[in-house]
Amino acid sequence: MKAARTAAPGGDTASAEAPVRHRWLPFAGDAALRYRLAVASRALAAIVGGYGVAALASAVLALWLPGTRASATVWATLAAFVVYVVAVMAVFGTRSAWRAWGGLVAAALVLGALLWLRGGAA
Repeated sequence: MKAARTAAPGGDTASAEAPVRHRWLPFAGDAALRYRLAVASRALAAIVGGYGVAALASAVLALWLPGTRASATVWATLAAFVVYVVAVMAVFGTRSAWRAWGGLVAAALVLGALLWLRGGAA
């Protein structure tokens, strides 16, 4: 049985099953809000998390690459740009924002461990 439409105080008719409307998201309900928050979370993961992983990769590569310190630093910095782009693509290629964050945290833990093993944190 369908819910009957009732008259609102302003004279408009509203369904009892109408989606919750937000002041800053007036055209949709909870599903659209969840979608927008998931996209925002992925964007934050791509920007902040990708930068963190790229910075850690640059530090690890600068310590582990052979050659002079200057050349290792230059090559590590160039490689960090590739790492950042791959991290951004991976974040938006995952099924959920949770997996995107999990992948970035896992990569950061591995890179942090490599950095700690080499003694670069000091």
